Amino acid sequence: MTFGSCAAEPSPGLDFAIPSSATLPVRASPVANPSREQIHREVQDYYGKELQKSEDLKTNACVTLARPLPKAVRDALERVHEEVVARYYGCGLVIPECLASCRILDLGSGSGRDCYLLSQLVGEQGHITGIDLTEGQVEVAKKHIAYHMDKFGYRKPNVEFLQGYMEKLGDAGLADESYDIVISNCVINLAPDKRAVLQEAYRVLKPGGEMYFSDVYASQDLSKTVRKHRVLWGECLAGALYWRDLYSIAEEVGFSPPCLVTANPITICNKELEDIVGDCRFVSATFRLFKVPGSSRAGPGQVIYNGGIMGHEQELVFDANFTFKEGEVVDVDAEMAAILQSSRFAKEFLIRAGEADATAPQGCSCKKVKEKICDPFQLLEHLEASGPACHPGSTCGTLGCC
Repeated sequence: MTFGSCAAEPSPGLDFAIPSSATLPVRASPVANPSREQIHREVQDYYGKELQKSEDLKTNACVTLARPLPKAVRDALERVHEEVVARYYGCGLVIPECLASCRILDLGSGSGRDCYLLSQLVGEQGHITGIDLTEGQVEVAKKHIAYHMDKFGYRKPNVEFLQGYMEKLGDAGLADESYDIVISNCVINLAPDKRAVLQEAYRVLKPGGEMYFSDVYASQDLSKTVRKHRVLWGECLAGALYWRDLYSIAEEVGFSPPCLVTANPITICNKELEDIVGDCRFVSATFRLFKVPGSSRAGPGQVIYNGGIMGHEQELVFDANFTFKEGEVVDVDAEMAAILQSSRFAKEFLIRAGEADATAPQGCSCKKVKEKICDPFQLLEHLEASGPACHPGSTCGTLGCC
């Protein structure tokens, strides 16, 4: 479930576009090709010193239209300390389904808002780890652990916050195969080495685990001029990955092919920034990647959802290509069959191996496999033509299984 991919609930004073304010230091921003170390320093300074609250953001390229939040999520957000919310910089509220008792790692956790939200959804038997590059953000998150555990009625903390690089999770002491889910909300674009981020996420995930994340993607490879622009780096555009590269990197790392969940447009309204970007378009999109064991890779089949995930009893909108209604027979390709069979969703489905067009049980409707949408820009066009009611992931619930 994604509520405004790469977006939080609406923040005061934020519109859905990069503003045309003349205060942006557009001409002064280009610098020499930045090294990884320089990018890390720039990000630390930007999010640790220059920004003190979400309203300090100069642009909002990472902020897209947010959908209404379910009551359970709204209630959980209301229990998060006001300083944690104030120091959260507008990007992301990405919550997968089936979370009870899960161990979740949040890459780029900032002030900890999402971690404290997820802390409530996994329950006291679950565990949340947040890791962030910026010391000031981690300090804010740590400062309020006792407050939240008391608020949630937990006897012992189920959250921890670490300072470190998401490209080097081992340096922070995170072990192999130690998490059920890795999430990230619009921060991987700030990492200079995306392949290293995905490789580390894959390493720490248990077999059958999932990486569920939103980020900014480009319609083409970005020019060097864009790549070295300070404003465009700090505001989530200069580090955007060409969307096709995500598929190739995921395959190289070992993940199953990415499942595209939803997409939202990013609009640039500043003429000088538009000139620098050229004809490149940007979109914020949510993807799911699974660590499917080799033994689970088989052929296509049919699945029936049992309606057992709280908040999704009638249907589970898994991604832009697959929606599973309770009791309905759905043909799935080999990739989806392997994902459902090996992941935390396995007990929520009756899975039958074999030909996808096998005869359905008497009295059951059957939904056939359709051509998949993999391009977030194509999905965006489809969603805009269909209207908001057709957005995948537009509804959600809480709790589930792990």
